[in-house]
Amino acid sequence: MLKVSHLDASYGFLQILWDVTLEVGDGEFVALIGPNGAGKSTTMRTIAGLLKPSAGQIEFNGAAIGGVPAHEVTRKGISYVSESLNLFTGMSVRDNLLLGAYIVPDKRKQLETLDFVFSLFPRLAERQNQLSGTMSGGERKMLAIARGMMSNPTLMLVDEPSLGLAPHLVADVFNSLRKLQERGVTILLVEQRVNATLAITDRAYVLEHGRITLDGPSRDLKNNEHVRKAYMGI
Repeated sequence: MLKVSHLDASYGFLQILWDVTLEVGDGEFVALIGPNGAGKSTTMRTIAGLLKPSAGQIEFNGAAIGGVPAHEVTRKGISYVSESLNLFTGMSVRDNLLLGAYIVPDKRKQLETLDFVFSLFPRLAERQNQLSGTMSGGERKMLAIARGMMSNPTLMLVDEPSLGLAPHLVADVFNSLRKLQERGVTILLVEQRVNATLAITDRAYVLEHGRITLDGPSRDLKNNEHVRKAYMGI
């Protein structure tokens, strides 16, 4: 579904990504792990169309999307849930969700998707009239993921969903992502909690200093000596 080949990306004169190559197959749950500052979020932003690559190619379902504006990338079926969430805190949960469906012209389809999202996230259904800015951290993460679902994406890019959350809330968010994959959504996840991430994903890539240094099935990387020492403290 997604193929990134020999990708370079920079912020001005500062190059962040070097020759990054990765793939995500239809229906897969793939992780991108690595230390802070390695370029994980830059990779996601470049795929999502928020940053233009300086070299390399990005293909989605066989079509080149490298350098395509973010709004067009969204229309092609990719949803990006950033670490900052970008919720409209003065608006209700329901209105935030419906804004996520702005590219879906069929109002009936919007409401069908809303019902589907509420079935996945019952807590959001209970709080649909609550202002999003008054919700807990875990609830806001769930809302951001749910809003990303409202455009009916085939691929979701989810960046640091556990950031700032207590452990029990992290488990809730990770369970929600697993449910999304079980419903057929393809997911590329950036996450710092390496042990928990490798426990729920199919495959993973390790990004260090802007380069992919390891990749393979998550169960294999979980037992890799470098990964265990560098990211699990073992």
